[in-house]
Amino acid sequence: MMRVSPPRPITCRHLTVAEHRRSVGRLDTRRGFYQPRGKDKKSRQLHGAHTAHPSRPHPLHTSPNPTDARNPTAMASAAASAAPESDRAALVKAFDESRTGVRGLVESGVSTVPDLFVHPDPYASVPLAPPGVSIPVVDLSLPAPVAAAAAAAAARDWGFFHLVNYEALVPSDYPARALAAVRAFNELPAPERSAHYGRAMGGGVSYSSNVDLYRSAAASWRDTIQVGFGPTRPDTERIPPVCRSEIVEWEAHTTAVARAVMALLSEGLGLSEAALEEASCLEGKVMVCHYYPVCPEPERTMGLVPHTDPGVLTVLAQDGVGGLQVKHTNEDGESYWVDAKPVPGALVINVGDLLQIMSNDKYMSVDHRVVMNSREEARVSIAVFFNPGKRGDSVFYGPLPDLVSEENPPKYRSFTMSEFFGAFFKRDLASKALLDNFKL
Repeated sequence: MMRVSPPRPITCRHLTVAEHRRSVGRLDTRRGFYQPRGKDKKSRQLHGAHTAHPSRPHPLHTSPNPTDARNPTAMASAAASAAPESDRAALVKAFDESRTGVRGLVESGVSTVPDLFVHPDPYASVPLAPPGVSIPVVDLSLPAPVAAAAAAAAARDWGFFHLVNYEALVPSDYPARALAAVRAFNELPAPERSAHYGRAMGGGVSYSSNVDLYRSAAASWRDTIQVGFGPTRPDTERIPPVCRSEIVEWEAHTTAVARAVMALLSEGLGLSEAALEEASCLEGKVMVCHYYPVCPEPERTMGLVPHTDPGVLTVLAQDGVGGLQVKHTNEDGESYWVDAKPVPGALVINVGDLLQIMSNDKYMSVDHRVVMNSREEARVSIAVFFNPGKRGDSVFYGPLPDLVSEENPPKYRSFTMSEFFGAFFKRDLASKALLDNFKL
């Protein structure tokens, strides 16, 4: 892995405009859609076999209406009209039972986004950030006190940061090998993928599309392999063979990274560096490997709706396609979406809802989303969510005791992990009410 030049020794810094220009493509700032650079024939063959049509049409694939294609008003009207609930339920069932995910829609040759995936005006609610605004960078090669101060400032003010110079913890061919393996699985022929499709976490492993497909108002344009690595280890034989070893190896590497980051964030709270690890925050682990296929109408759907992560800490590896955006509110109270552009050699770290609770609001869990931003190449990312591993009706979580006092009373009540995750899974991903369930 190439070493990233360290930033100046200040609390934290932001990526420069020059660093943005070194990313893998260009960004259309008018709409926030990423435009990949052109590819040669070999690259298109490697990344795109998305034009092949299966012999049997997909149940959601309808022939495009040539009149609508020439009439923007007709297209907008179709996007605005929501299907009746009974019709939507039938569409959801047909899509899920196809067992080929969103990738299957692309393989069927859809030229428009099916109604099931249409999000009303998905990108208009909050503006994009002004040019030059980016999430902070934390350099793991800096002296520990400096790195801890940088991580704490980023977690407090942004809830997100890029982590660079972590190569002492991760082999040089990772995370690229894991990302390539996940892409390889999702680009297998449909019959090979469908053999693994299912929503049940049998043996701690599943492959499906949209974890909240049956609860959300609109589906998102992605497919996911999910593996629960802790506190109970998965049956790794259930992970698709084409990506099995890479997924297992990447889990071990991300755990090493998370241990180092949790030590920095613990120090940033004025606690011992082992505080979060001693609270079992490294023991619960869920990996989600997202594949965002090419999209014929990226402006009509989303890859991932605005949401916060429920756990303690998330470690994200992403390829060079881009699309992740973070919601930031500045000192003047202005909110906007900031592009977390892929930075070569960097991982993305973000604070989850549980860490906001445990830190008693010293660290912030913030909204983020994935925009559908490419008509040419699918996006791949791998997120590992770290949560407390100690469970049971007698094990309670809340603000860490050393962080509360008469002057700084707890802002959240105590709860079990069963209660916490029960509240999480009762709502759709975009719901903002999770933290409210536990506020005092």
